[in-house]
Amino acid sequence: MRILITNDDGISAPGLQVLDEIATALAGPDGEVWTVAPAFEQSGVGHAISYTRPMMISQMGERRWAAQGSPADCVLAAVHDILPVRPDLVLSGVNRGNNAAENALYSGTLGGAMEAALQGLPAVALSQYYGPEIRDLDDPFEAARIHGLDTLRRLLDKGVWTDDDYAIFYNVNFPPVAAAEVRGLRAAPQGFRRDMGFGVEPVTSPSGRRFLWVSGAPQQQPTAEGSDADWNIKGYISVTPMRADLTAHDALEALREIE
Repeated sequence: MRILITNDDGISAPGLQVLDEIATALAGPDGEVWTVAPAFEQSGVGHAISYTRPMMISQMGERRWAAQGSPADCVLAAVHDILPVRPDLVLSGVNRGNNAAENALYSGTLGGAMEAALQGLPAVALSQYYGPEIRDLDDPFEAARIHGLDTLRRLLDKGVWTDDDYAIFYNVNFPPVAAAEVRGLRAAPQGFRRDMGFGVEPVTSPSGRRFLWVSGAPQQQPTAEGSDADWNIKGYISVTPMRADLTAHDALEALREIE
């Protein structure tokens, strides 16, 4: 199996090393793992692409490249320039922090997987939820490191994979607990944390200029029962099937009245 890995935390991120280990085991002794990842951190860029400017790419080692662009850019560079043939699977992550609930909408990790799906490739985004129970672990990625390979094998074996225009890709979040405390795996819809969206905090620099920091909120807030973040907080790995199609299909029929 030929696997492409990318992320949004940057090519030097520890989570990418975890993903490389998982991908290497999944690919097997006769497989290949190719890395094309952002040269610098790209957290929060979503599915952005560098449409108005070129991106520099640099080879960092055998089958290892850095691109001065977003995770979606990295997938485009890999598929259309760097790899000699198309990969069999694209993995994005392992992100430092969860991409459950509304976080998924901002995530560059998911942006890489989404672009792969748009390119007609099977894709999975993987993220490690952070929390007080893993704060003092020697390896905060322990749950992802230990359970990532089995999760992917189960997805490849029993997951729903489509080849339609907006093909399914997967969002996997590992819970904020030690590997031994992971309680299982649950298929779950995307949740929503109420009353805690992103905002801004103004600051003034020593030179008198005004800046805004984007601010988040605590990630342990409850979401709807049975949603991705809810299962994560309860110690389960969540697996959420997604599509890039943003149409609100449930509203289409009612909207016929305006025609």
